[in-house]
Amino acid sequence: MSGEETKTFTRAEVAKHNTNKDTWLLIHNNIYDVTAFLNEHPGGEEVLIEQAGKDATESFEDVGHSNDARDMMKKYKIGELVESERTSVAQKSEPTWSTDQQNEESSVKSWLVPLVLCLVATLFYKFFFGGAKQ
Repeated sequence: MSGEETKTFTRAEVAKHNTNKDTWLLIHNNIYDVTAFLNEHPGGEEVLIEQAGKDATESFEDVGHSNDARDMMKKYKIGELVESERTSVAQKSEPTWSTDQQNEESSVKSWLVPLVLCLVATLFYKFFFGGAKQ
């Protein structure tokens, strides 16, 4: 274990860092100095500045940041919130676009749609061409 102790901050201390020259965010009880990241943020610096000095956990999770983004933010961590002011907000995982339910739905659709189209075509053919006997 390293001899370094994690620096702790209060919400009041974090709130003082709320400008584009000094931008701190509180996310999952961790404090991040993202001042150097403002120009690099894919969503634009405005979204970070808007949350500066505040608890941005909910906003961060609502956006659905990737695992890469979560790894990237480690280098901006400067400390943690003091124990007495911590809250608990569930961390969302990176969205996955192929869940089991979606796979089941798409496999049903892959054979159901052609089957219905064939049935409609058959009925259409019989209706228009089947009654034309003389």
